[in-house]
Amino acid sequence: MRVTRALRKLRGSIHPQYFKGLTSDCPITEMPIPQKLYLSMSQHLGAPAKPIVAKGDVVTRGQCIAEATGYISVPIHAPVCGKIVDIDSAATPAGTMAPRVVLETDPDNTESTTMSPLSDWQDRPQEELITRISEAGVAGMGGAGFPTHVKLSPPSDKPIDTIIINGAECEPYLTADHRLMIEHSKGIADGIRMMCYILNVKSVFVAIEENKPEAIQAMQDALANAEKIDATVCILPTEYPQGAEKQQIAVTTGREVPSGGLPMDVGCVVENVGTVLAIAEAIEKGIPLTQRVTTVTGHIVKSPQNVLAPLGTTYADLVSFCGGLTAEAAKVISGGPMMGMAQPNLDVATTKTTSGLVLLEQSRVHIYRALPCIGCGRCLEACPMNLVPAAISYAVEGGDYDRAESLNILDCIECGCCAFVCPSSRPLVQHFKLAKPKIILKSRQAADAKGAK
Repeated sequence: MRVTRALRKLRGSIHPQYFKGLTSDCPITEMPIPQKLYLSMSQHLGAPAKPIVAKGDVVTRGQCIAEATGYISVPIHAPVCGKIVDIDSAATPAGTMAPRVVLETDPDNTESTTMSPLSDWQDRPQEELITRISEAGVAGMGGAGFPTHVKLSPPSDKPIDTIIINGAECEPYLTADHRLMIEHSKGIADGIRMMCYILNVKSVFVAIEENKPEAIQAMQDALANAEKIDATVCILPTEYPQGAEKQQIAVTTGREVPSGGLPMDVGCVVENVGTVLAIAEAIEKGIPLTQRVTTVTGHIVKSPQNVLAPLGTTYADLVSFCGGLTAEAAKVISGGPMMGMAQPNLDVATTKTTSGLVLLEQSRVHIYRALPCIGCGRCLEACPMNLVPAAISYAVEGGDYDRAESLNILDCIECGCCAFVCPSSRPLVQHFKLAKPKIILKSRQAADAKGAK
């Protein structure tokens, strides 16, 4: 096991105020089971899961209640015992509508439905472990929610030689991953070994920002005697967006993911530390992904904490567990303030990707009026993807999506650096989020039309 520093500085980047001190020293605390859980069928990237239960059904903890509906999809499991009281449709934290299962919980019932532990996983075929990860509903917990079994099944012409474990957690306020590395470093190390076995890879980088010295030390200790793998803890400078996978590949390995490409194009797989822990628990303990740690924070939260809660817990229940608020929240953000999504209320429920809940008072929320671009170039300097955000923004405003595509808008990682530094308060990243789905849809329609000829 080695310890190194980043090979190079992140291209672009910014240094927002982090406010991690609100929760960085707060151990993970498990909250009591809420009266009801609201389980979205769209907790991952890809096709929503399909409910296989009906209203009135009694379910046990760990029971599969919704099946995957495609390869890029994962099942949903009951976090606790209880009764299905409704199946409806509701908004996800991202604002899209999706089917939802409402579970009235029975905290006194401790019955569970688990898969058989695979303690002899090193003697099992890799395909069996991938199937287990899929059946356990494991999806990326860093934000995107990409089904993990897909990421661990690269095509034969894209061989993987390096695994990068993302422990950067560069978003302001959030410390859930930080605490996971401190408190569950052994489980994360076990998950790393399993990933290496599945992908037949020895080279591993655990990337952690230098503002997390306790986590760095914990992962060093956990990997000190790791057998059959070549592990490196890579200490990264504290700058945003250090946790973006393409940027992390560049600063740890020196490799550049090509425009329009994926990490596998340069022989890499990147996984969040929470996802790696979920892999270990699914394989070694037979436990599906039914809970996660969420940082509940903000200066108006009475007791900011890193909360372990069952999936489907409402934001209102999370806030209540943390003692409530000292002032009215002017903005509620699911995730971090840079890439998170503003919420209309606290009725929204947690999913597999809910890394944080940030509540801001009026004095920290400002409504800006967008002004014309002054051509200062600050957005270009801040962009970690080397794009020209101002030019792309003007193309989108004018409805010229072909121009926006030619300027590589699809390479935008939506980190928000450009909007953060813009002195004219231009809604740059918002323009890109608006345009990208339209461009992708247009490309698919064109491809379908071509294929139909």
